Amino acid sequence: MTPAFGDVAVGDVLPPLTYQVTRKQLVQYAGAAGDFNAIHWNQRVATEVGLPDVIAHGMFTMASAGRVVTDWLGDPGLVKQFDVRFTRPVVVPDDEDGAEVEVTAVIGALDADARTVRVDITSRFKGQTVLGKARILVALPA
Repeated sequence: MTPAFGDVAVGDVLPPLTYQVTRKQLVQYAGAAGDFNAIHWNQRVATEVGLPDVIAHGMFTMASAGRVVTDWLGDPGLVKQFDVRFTRPVVVPDDEDGAEVEVTAVIGALDADARTVRVDITSRFKGQTVLGKARILVALPA
């Protein structure tokens, strides 16, 4: 059920999200997005360019983190803007478990005139933030 604007306050914490990223998902994402850069699926190429291993696509990481908000909203069509800075990669090992990413979110600001809510997201891999200034602006019903 979509929250109403009057039911949220600055500082409210959204339910956290933890998700796994596997190499299989990266190949599937590459096909869907058309981004076949080998650093996202080939360990040899990734290490040759100085990466520790294969890394997740930045946009995959961003979209996956955004689920913390869309799950809470129940309607992804209420998202008006989504901004992030990519700060660190999500390194995805070649095993069945992949990489675990933890996402938390808090209401950072309200605009009563526009009935919009800014949600600030923190996305961590191995305890380090992978997205900086991750913010989603949503419009909520009255």
